[in-house]
Amino acid sequence: MNTLIAKALCCIFFLCITFDATSQDIPKYDYLEVIVIQKANNRGKVKRIKVEEQTSLVGKQITIKQLEDLERTSDLLNYMNAANWEFVDRQSIVSEENDPVWMSYIFRKKK
Repeated sequence: MNTLIAKALCCIFFLCITFDATSQDIPKYDYLEVIVIQKANNRGKVKRIKVEEQTSLVGKQITIKQLEDLERTSDLLNYMNAANWEFVDRQSIVSEENDPVWMSYIFRKKK
């Protein structure tokens, strides 16, 4: 009789634990790619900033026009930081010595 009561109490105890336990929430992010075209032999002076339409810009306080009006990469990084976008990665493509350097900056923001 005592073992039956002990087993029942154990089952009730484990059921109560599983109902109170919560799973860890996985954060969801919006990602944004900004293309920066720099002159090859001019100490990284920005020639143009290009941003394509992306779903991560919908409903955000930053716009494509504001991004494309920036003149330096430091301005871009400061602007994105002020808008709470986190810098994630940068990749560059150089085709020839005097060709412009295409750089892809990736930013993310929590949804």
